Amino acid sequence: MILTVIGLILLAIGAVCDLLGAIGMHRFNTFYLRLHAATVGTVGGKFYPLLGVAFIAAEQGLWPVVGISVLAALLVLVTTPVGSHALAYAASKAKIVEMELDEFRGEKDV
Repeated sequence: MILTVIGLILLAIGAVCDLLGAIGMHRFNTFYLRLHAATVGTVGGKFYPLLGVAFIAAEQGLWPVVGISVLAALLVLVTTPVGSHALAYAASKAKIVEMELDEFRGEKDV
């Protein structure tokens, strides 16, 4: 019973992260801010629900589902930030996205 409640809470946290990522994609106006919102939505919206599924499956004794869910959650946790960093680095090097001048610092900033 306790593991099911924990799993449902993690599912709800994942839904909130997905919602925040979608709101960020809509409201943010630059490429890098949208990339950040997409990463938050992807990591939080996939990692927490997968752990929630693992907790719920553990209470029911579905151990293969637990293993696959935990493995998938770790894979998402490791690969998504790396992919986002690679995308931001490539966009920066190709100068596809214009950098904005930060008036307070007097230098270029994202």
